[in-house]
Amino acid sequence: SGVDLQPTSHRFQIRLGSREVEGGVYSARLPDSGVHVFLVDQPEFFDRDRPDREGGLYQYKTPAGEARDYPDNCQRFIFLSRAVFEVLSRIGFRPDLIHANDWQTGLVPVYLKEVFAGKNAFERTRSVFTIHNLAYQGVFWHWDMALTGLDWRLFNWRQLEFHGHLNLLKAGIVFADALTTVSRRYAQEIQTAEHGFGLDAVLRHHRHKLVGIINGVDYGQWNPATDRRIARQYTAATVEEGKAVCKAALQQELRLPLSSRTPLLAMVARLVSQKGIDLLLDAAPSLLHDDVQLVVLGLGEERYHQALRRLAEYLPGKVAVRFQFDEPLAHRIEAGADIFLMPSRYEPAGLNQLYSLKYGTVPVVRDTGGLSDTVTDTTPMTLAAGTATGFVFAEYSAAAFLEAVRRALHFYRDNPEKWRQIQKTGMEQDWSWDHSAREYLELYRRVCGGKTSACLGEHAHRR
Repeated sequence: SGVDLQPTSHRFQIRLGSREVEGGVYSARLPDSGVHVFLVDQPEFFDRDRPDREGGLYQYKTPAGEARDYPDNCQRFIFLSRAVFEVLSRIGFRPDLIHANDWQTGLVPVYLKEVFAGKNAFERTRSVFTIHNLAYQGVFWHWDMALTGLDWRLFNWRQLEFHGHLNLLKAGIVFADALTTVSRRYAQEIQTAEHGFGLDAVLRHHRHKLVGIINGVDYGQWNPATDRRIARQYTAATVEEGKAVCKAALQQELRLPLSSRTPLLAMVARLVSQKGIDLLLDAAPSLLHDDVQLVVLGLGEERYHQALRRLAEYLPGKVAVRFQFDEPLAHRIEAGADIFLMPSRYEPAGLNQLYSLKYGTVPVVRDTGGLSDTVTDTTPMTLAAGTATGFVFAEYSAAAFLEAVRRALHFYRDNPEKWRQIQKTGMEQDWSWDHSAREYLELYRRVCGGKTSACLGEHAHRR
């Protein structure tokens, strides 16, 4: 990883029900940064990210290939949330603000207000809680409440209880001083029954503290002008020549026929229903009847693996699939493909459409979440205004998706001058972290009453 981890002498114990669990602390600095980082060490709980053993950090795979949550996930992340305060106390750091993310740290704002707020080190500390994907909520057996060490009075429908269960994401929503999610559109969508996953009423109640801030892209890693993983580097001025070289290299690598004129469509995604894999499979017979090639890179549900595998076996000269997490290949796909497909059922923020814009790989996206906030549909009006960057469809159906792809193919084949305009408009946009970081810093200052430490300002400036 390039991070130099150093063990510290700090040790602590946390009670989980009737059990005492010990943890340790490592320290490091972020690469190319002066930011000091402390990491919680508890091998029994967290030493599980081992792909060779079919295990990830949050889930494992059964022999049948099904993904399952670890049965002790509640214990693991109660421990992590409590460990935040144990580590802060031991290193002697008094934070202005704690920024927690997703259900795994949903109890941090609760502990801050219910357990630690009266202690000197945390009496002025505020919390921000970010929802990255509302579908994942950390819902557990109600008796797991006993593991938290919190008073049972909090287990009620306004606070931690959710249909008779303990809901850690709801805990963060209710107790945090401010809420963020990863795009403005998604902040609106999660307050509706369609996208609220049962928490829409809770979010509407707390909407006064909810804002949407789009995720940023690290252009130090994702930039075709400097990317060493691709066959040829290029800019908006040299995109035509550069992508031609990258496309030929990708076709050769994936054993697809070398054809500069055949549109190469790509999808890099988790292979789950959220990502619109059903739409791709339903549209495939009509789409692949055309002169196109398709590459899919990702890991996910076995049913999608099987369906895509059958598609690739049936059309070996048109379809290439890779069931793996392979970031270098993802870079080569972004550089070599002509069109990027993101027909998501919902998409809180999305990063691949932002990578695609930078690489001149025109995105076809559904009108949802962060995709709506970052891709401008190609119409006569947006072309004339010079703002068109992709192709957007609204209805979640194979027919609507197919129509959007065919609109993209029309411009690619029949109007190359406008196609280059769409590419270059996307490439020249700035979706870096600079804008998003300023929005976060302003939120932090507001939550802290307009005052934050010089340390926070310096770190925000460096990043």
